[in-house]
Amino acid sequence: MSLILYDEKINSRLLVGSAQYPSPALLVESVKKSQTEIITVSLRRESSGSQSGQEFWHLINQLKIRVLPNTAGCFTVKEAVTTAHMAREIFNTNWIKLEVIGEEDTLQPNVFALVEAAKILTEDGFKVFPYTTDDLIVANKLLEVGCEVLMPWAAPIGSGRGLNNPYGLQTMRSHFPHVPLIVDAGIGVPSHATQVMELGFDAVLINSAIAGAGQPEAMAEAFSLAIQAGRLAYKSIPIEARDMATPSTPIMGKAFL
Repeated sequence: MSLILYDEKINSRLLVGSAQYPSPALLVESVKKSQTEIITVSLRRESSGSQSGQEFWHLINQLKIRVLPNTAGCFTVKEAVTTAHMAREIFNTNWIKLEVIGEEDTLQPNVFALVEAAKILTEDGFKVFPYTTDDLIVANKLLEVGCEVLMPWAAPIGSGRGLNNPYGLQTMRSHFPHVPLIVDAGIGVPSHATQVMELGFDAVLINSAIAGAGQPEAMAEAFSLAIQAGRLAYKSIPIEARDMATPSTPIMGKAFL
């Protein structure tokens, strides 16, 4: 079954970032291997008026997939809102991945500024994808101001630590059963992505774990397969964990010697 994001049907549940690849060729090959339909792009890094920015934008256009601009590197509401407006003009989309960073070392979201910026942008017609924590109160506030998608972190951006708080993520999934939830940040290896999908999340956004791998294109394919496996496992209704062993071979009919 397809994923619906702001009334748009998306078939792939893997979103891919465009930063930090060793070369443009590896970016293109990785995107193709991932089978993604959405790529995130930072206005600050990739879309200036410079020749390199224009070449990058031409490269992204050739991929013929949806662009999700982000406000990476913004630390204030004003900065994030201004960047979002610039991105809408440049990329011709009202989709925006909203980041308002509150702490430089962990790159943890400033959730107070995030809600404020999300309210301003949704009222201006943006379809906001907010990078947030797994806090349920913050999630509710984001939904109240008009967000229809939430992007909680698994761990700090680029850390590769995997799920720092599986209980918190599972609680969030249970609390918002009908809201599209995309885990963003902290995923390091495909098994982390599988775990996320087995919890019932709708998609995963990966950048550093693919771009920073020794073979980005192979890692992109691995993540694509891992997410498919995790989604299929979730839909198959896994058995519950037990404290005691349960024999898989029935005792009834066992031969007596």
